[in-house]
Amino acid sequence: MADALYKTKAIAKGGRAGGKVSLAEGGVYFHMEHSKPLGGSGEGVNPEQLFAMGWATCFNGAVLFIAGQKKIDAAKAIVTCEVGIGREEGGLGLSAKLTLAVPGLERAQVQELIEAAHQMCPYSKATRNNIPVELEVVDA
Repeated sequence: MADALYKTKAIAKGGRAGGKVSLAEGGVYFHMEHSKPLGGSGEGVNPEQLFAMGWATCFNGAVLFIAGQKKIDAAKAIVTCEVGIGREEGGLGLSAKLTLAVPGLERAQVQELIEAAHQMCPYSKATRNNIPVELEVVDA
């Protein structure tokens, strides 16, 4: 990643159960905790939540970029990213579902945007063929 346009560094101590994670440059700090289904209190955040937030934001940016190239108004686009963790052979694995709603656009246009964004988004690229990812167009 020598040609990276931006780099950030997160520092974690204590893992998922009662640990802490922060950005090296400051500004963001989280208390980590297992979710209730995984035996924790659920009173902190967990890596799946942070991953879902990052992916949803990045994917939304990809939708807006592609819409701009196509001269489509997608300013009100709503992306949701659901990240799951579950048992698989050899331990635990992730899955994801991305949904896109764009008020005022035809369903076919939204389908085209979600598929193009999934090809462009760095999070989608990083997970491609590594975890199951479902794409869904939903009504706004």
